[in-house]
Amino acid sequence: MTTRRDVLGLAIGGTIGLAATRTLAQGAGQFAQSGLVGKLEGATLAETIPASFQEAPVLAELVRQGRLPPVAQRVPAEPLVIQPLHGIGRYGGTWRRAFIGPGDGENGNRLVASDKPLFWDLTGSKIAPAVARGWELSADGKTTTLFLRKGMKWSDGAPFTADDFMFWFEDLYGNKDVVPAPIPEMSAGGKPGRMVKVDETTIRFEFEAPHLLFPSMLAGDTLIGGGQAARQSGSGTFGCYAPAHYLRQFLPKYSSEAEANARARAAGFDNWVRMLKIRHNWALNPELPTLGPWRTTRPINTPTWAMERNPYYYAVDTAGNQLPYLDSVVMTLAENTEIVNLRAMAGEYDMQERHIDLAKLPVILENRDRGRYDVHLDLAFNGADTALHFNLNHTADPEIGRLLASADFRRALSLGIDREQLNETFWLGLATPGSAAPAESVPESPGPEWRKKWSVLDVAQANAMLDRLGLTRKDRDGYRLRTDNGQRIVIQMTVTKAFLDWPAHAQMIAQQWRRIGIFGDVRDQERALAFQRVLAGEHHIFVFGNTGSEQLFLYPHFVLPVDIGNGVLGVDLARWFASNGAIGTRPSDPAVLQTMEMFRSATTLDEPARNRLAQEIWKIVIDQQFSIGVCGQSPAFAGVRLVSRRMGNIPARVCIAQHCRTPASSHPTTWFFKA
Repeated sequence: MTTRRDVLGLAIGGTIGLAATRTLAQGAGQFAQSGLVGKLEGATLAETIPASFQEAPVLAELVRQGRLPPVAQRVPAEPLVIQPLHGIGRYGGTWRRAFIGPGDGENGNRLVASDKPLFWDLTGSKIAPAVARGWELSADGKTTTLFLRKGMKWSDGAPFTADDFMFWFEDLYGNKDVVPAPIPEMSAGGKPGRMVKVDETTIRFEFEAPHLLFPSMLAGDTLIGGGQAARQSGSGTFGCYAPAHYLRQFLPKYSSEAEANARARAAGFDNWVRMLKIRHNWALNPELPTLGPWRTTRPINTPTWAMERNPYYYAVDTAGNQLPYLDSVVMTLAENTEIVNLRAMAGEYDMQERHIDLAKLPVILENRDRGRYDVHLDLAFNGADTALHFNLNHTADPEIGRLLASADFRRALSLGIDREQLNETFWLGLATPGSAAPAESVPESPGPEWRKKWSVLDVAQANAMLDRLGLTRKDRDGYRLRTDNGQRIVIQMTVTKAFLDWPAHAQMIAQQWRRIGIFGDVRDQERALAFQRVLAGEHHIFVFGNTGSEQLFLYPHFVLPVDIGNGVLGVDLARWFASNGAIGTRPSDPAVLQTMEMFRSATTLDEPARNRLAQEIWKIVIDQQFSIGVCGQSPAFAGVRLVSRRMGNIPARVCIAQHCRTPASSHPTTWFFKA
């Protein structure tokens, strides 16, 4: 019988059998030989500043018209200098992409993520300069100093200085109406840190205890270091800097509460806080000054999300050409991910990796010449492309809350999942089934034996565990009954179709759970609405990936309930952790509390000690099954990359990791259209 893997093998020039399940994860075998899994590569940073600067023709014309100052006055005195992957590119052109609605803000954030204070290199293993030209961690680990670029400017030409950091710290982060709870990144040893302006281009973060992790947080996708775009596309912390000259007008501090609210109501908002949260969103507000390579000109809540080059962008190539090469990025709204895939195969996009379905890979490969694109597979290091995240503090329904809080109930649900069936159906049989732990090649991995812990199909054991929990009564359809009112136990799975077909995954899991007498109710919702429900603490289980978890201390959101901006594992628990107990709910589960305390201690540890601590946390998390892993370590989550053959400087493989802000770590500013 010809399997789907055989079809895939023929499409790339060879037959793929069962052994390919592991070779794909390793980037070896026939996939590597076919060129689909290439060498990890990308643009790199250079130290020598060019003697002169050039600019895009469209900007040169504005200079001639007197509408822009010369390029030498627009770039900072010490710009970021980038060596393109293959060579100096050409100016011009529009990068065509797809997005799926207002909830798809990350689609753009990841293209402009060089607006972070610091960044990571193309491998995701080394911190690199970005907005800041350099940094310094004190010998005692209590102080991190950022050195900014002299003469750097916002996209509207206003100076970017240390005052924009202080404005964030004092007027936004320090305002409980704007940021109600402190964030864990800004504390060490349970005590809050502070920000100090040294001079116009030097800012210092000071903590009472060692905070050795802080530079990595400034470079990673954290609440403090995610970059202006990432933080300003939501209502979180606004990043660790903000355009003071623009945002002051919305704050009562610079007028009065009455005047700020009156201005907000005149603009159609309930109050000044709501207006501020919209006006600070780069994807919704084209007027907002930014630091990234492209700025919004048509907002995300329209059928076309359009961006054009930032004339004041702070980076140049080694020949002195101000980046980016591409004039603009235009994202066209697609009604669903199916439309995205069809249009991508028709060649309507110049590069699309987001929302591309791995299950369609055979058809994608067959259409390469017709659509005039190449295909690259970028392999991820996180353990679960699909994971079931439990609300560990569900209170709306006490009986359901009691079950979700039970480790044995969570373990039973995990043992009731047939991961091999899911792998064959949705991953072409090529993913790694198992727990949510990161790949064994990651330093934080607890070891290969934890891949199978509570993460293999065992219907008999699952049923026995549920029986021991007292759930022995069943209705005539075989579903278990509640102990409080005798009605059927219904476990809701909140799900959204974004990167993978998570609704279909959830439906299959719900069918598999029939064998253990659990009724899974799949609630398919639009992404923004799904996350609203999560942040309200209303969900039972949220079905999503656990991308980023391979760097536990930078992106713990899908591992521990410590992030108030995510909340999938219990938003009220996260509030308690982030506020150091001032608000929220203290965990009643000793395992949750233990892992939180372990996580908090990481700031004082060096990297080898942090890796050992992460391994111990993962062992507890997997044993307790805070999240159920299904399949992972594949290209399914934004790793199937369709690239027009017209584009140059395209890496064979890019780092698929949350802290790399894929594809930003490959510097899309250096991509261009060939002649």
